[in-house]
Amino acid sequence: MRCESLASVHGYKRFENNLVQKSKKIAISAARGLVLACKALGRALTRQYTIVLVPHSEKKVYNFHVSLLSCCCVLAILAGIVGTFFWYSASYTGTRGALAAKDNRLKDTQASLDQLRDEISRLLRQTKGFQATLSNTFNELGVDTPASNSLNPAASGDLSSFFDIRETAEGSLKEVDDIRNLTEYLSSAQEPVKEIGALFASQSALLTEIPNIWPIKGGIGHVSMYFGQNENPFTGQYYIHRGVDLSTYRSGDPIVATADGQIVALDYDAGGFGNYVIIKHKHGFYTRYGHMLSFRVTKGQRVQQGEVIGYIGNTGLSTGPHVHYEVHIGSDVVDPYKYLNVRVSNARTGR
Repeated sequence: MRCESLASVHGYKRFENNLVQKSKKIAISAARGLVLACKALGRALTRQYTIVLVPHSEKKVYNFHVSLLSCCCVLAILAGIVGTFFWYSASYTGTRGALAAKDNRLKDTQASLDQLRDEISRLLRQTKGFQATLSNTFNELGVDTPASNSLNPAASGDLSSFFDIRETAEGSLKEVDDIRNLTEYLSSAQEPVKEIGALFASQSALLTEIPNIWPIKGGIGHVSMYFGQNENPFTGQYYIHRGVDLSTYRSGDPIVATADGQIVALDYDAGGFGNYVIIKHKHGFYTRYGHMLSFRVTKGQRVQQGEVIGYIGNTGLSTGPHVHYEVHIGSDVVDPYKYLNVRVSNARTGR
């Protein structure tokens, strides 16, 4: 068994040595072949060639001696130059297209900017008129106007600075400075406008406290007898009519309170006003509504301007359906028609 193992080991050793020897021979042969190929290539590249230029005349013949290596180098250089030219041409074409597109966008932007400037100019012209009107309104209402230097410290309280041709210190667009000044002016005008709103709110509240709307809902009807001296339809004698008679030629149309107040009297007078209502208002005002068909309120009830209090009738001393309407200030009777100059526009829808 030991002899067989030794024989097997010697066999592997011999095989290994033979393999190494063959590998060396193959490597040496490949190296020699590569060296020979390089030498052959070098000889081929360095081999001289003669280019002869023979002119048609009898002038001297020109001879040029070149090698294949120099020709390859020249061709490589030419190929590089041509490739570089095409590459730069393609890059130039792409850059030119991009510049053309940007130029078009720039033109569009310039057109939009010109349009914006035109609109800003229109806005500023309208604002100038608006400021003058607003200032007059402020003066008439006794409200403080915005500060005169809110538009421009160098201006005299109007928008004239908006139309001065000048450049800002920072070199920005003039329109930007104009819009900034306009913004400051509008901001300063907010408080006076709020004061006007508060003033109108107080006026609106005052109008609901003073009799000033048409006593018949919807502003319908007409005056059948005015305040003052009139002929009594029953006696034919002249007397002082202490109110106005309003008629729609029919009974049942709603009668409304002409101002906010409280019902202080609700009664029937057979020889006079028939069914009548008296409302007490603020500021010493009282109103009376006579000859009513029926009531829709109770004594002591608070009513609002435009609220239905009853319906037109023909009760009491009357010749036809109508409402007798009186306005009292304290103990004095005044002409109600002075408070009826606004009819439908000021009349509220009844509740």
